[in-house]
Amino acid sequence: MVRGTGRRVRHTEVVANEWDLVGRVALAFGLSFVIGFEREVRGGAAGDRTFSLVGTAAGAIAAIAITSGAGNAIAGVITGVGFLGGALIFRGEAGTLRGITSAAAVLASAAIGVAAGAGYPVLASVSAGLVLLTLEIRYVPLLRYLDSRRYVGSVRQDDAPPKNRRPDIDSA
Repeated sequence: MVRGTGRRVRHTEVVANEWDLVGRVALAFGLSFVIGFEREVRGGAAGDRTFSLVGTAAGAIAAIAITSGAGNAIAGVITGVGFLGGALIFRGEAGTLRGITSAAAVLASAAIGVAAGAGYPVLASVSAGLVLLTLEIRYVPLLRYLDSRRYVGSVRQDDAPPKNRRPDIDSA
């Protein structure tokens, strides 16, 4: 109990049933697999195996860390995922960066795994749904209007000079 609030602190709960932990890790696997499946279908730099491995590992580490009071292990997960994300990003033709979306999705998959492993199944499920919505927004007919690529060129770029500049003012 947190003094004076009447609330229980979830991260100090001890899970007596090991099957609860297995369920948490299975949820982490399932949610991260679905995200990886989407990336695989869309031709992302990483696919269902990579995502499910990251999510499952993050879920297992979080489940152990939360139940044993070793919360610092979760920080280690995020650090490790950062290295994986860096490996997914590479330069394509004409110097363009590729794999950034997959790298960000791997990070999100790890966070979803941590949420599931820590015992927050609703948070993990809603987060996975939002990640999938973000990844699929360009392909859902009613939501295509939210795709920012539709509006490129219709507004001035941040580093472009204003259109109605007077030359006599600029030279002063």
